[in-house]
Amino acid sequence: MRDDGTLDDQHGPGGTTGRSDVTPSPERPASTTASAPPRRPWSSLAGLSRTRFGSLRNLLLPGRPGSGPARARVALATGVVCCLGLAAFAQARGEAVQPATRAGSTADAAERAGGDAASRSLPRTPVASPSATSSASPSTDPDTTRTPAPRRSPARPADPAPVAGLTRVQMTNAKTIVTTGRKMGVPRRGLVIAVATAMQESNLYNYASGVLPESQNYPHQAIGWDHDSVGLFQQRPSSGWGEVGQLMNPAFATRQFLTALREIPGWEDMALTDAAQAVQVSAYPWAYAQHEWRATEVVDAFLGR
Repeated sequence: MRDDGTLDDQHGPGGTTGRSDVTPSPERPASTTASAPPRRPWSSLAGLSRTRFGSLRNLLLPGRPGSGPARARVALATGVVCCLGLAAFAQARGEAVQPATRAGSTADAAERAGGDAASRSLPRTPVASPSATSSASPSTDPDTTRTPAPRRSPARPADPAPVAGLTRVQMTNAKTIVTTGRKMGVPRRGLVIAVATAMQESNLYNYASGVLPESQNYPHQAIGWDHDSVGLFQQRPSSGWGEVGQLMNPAFATRQFLTALREIPGWEDMALTDAAQAVQVSAYPWAYAQHEWRATEVVDAFLGR
């Protein structure tokens, strides 16, 4: 309405005049349909802070400027705005940094995995779970598919147990007699005669002589004092049976005895005591007979019956 009381015709050719609220602003953009540039986190933060601060100022400052309650409200508003600004800043920064952080984490994880794989010289063997192990089929177990080894019968002892009341040492000396005679081809009868003769002469122990101190330098099991008689058969070096060291060897002494026995004509048909006496020329020729059964048992233990 004008001062003269007439109304403006808004549809007239001149339009409305004298109204400041319809004056076009030169600062307004020429086109409102143009695409706006993308909003940045910082511009959003500034706009959010101005908007929220303006609302709080209108809400908290209704009184006159400079009054006491107004100052308190200003301080409170300032603190709230700071908190809101920090929250908005953190949110904007988190949105901007989150992709980079995730990318960095993925790269670090890949790098660690690559380093771990490179540091292993051999592939690790996976450990089976107890349930998988317990449910495995017995047919797939290599231990159950192995062919059991055949049972072997116990091997026969190299040396038979002592027989005829002999000790292990006596049995070992008897074995030397039997083994030596078998190598010489002496029949069983000659072996029984040789063992029985050693039982009578030395009780199947390798004797050294107290008269011949030299004999004690050789392995021996007893010491006798029957002149210079030594060894299993009590053979005398002074009678031409051999050197002291030779006669202290059970195998050598056995060969000497059996060689002399085979030189006796018809010794196989003689009684044991006669055949032994023909070799030994002992003061007790009948004493050899008492050992015949025991000597036979010993020879049978080595050669079988």
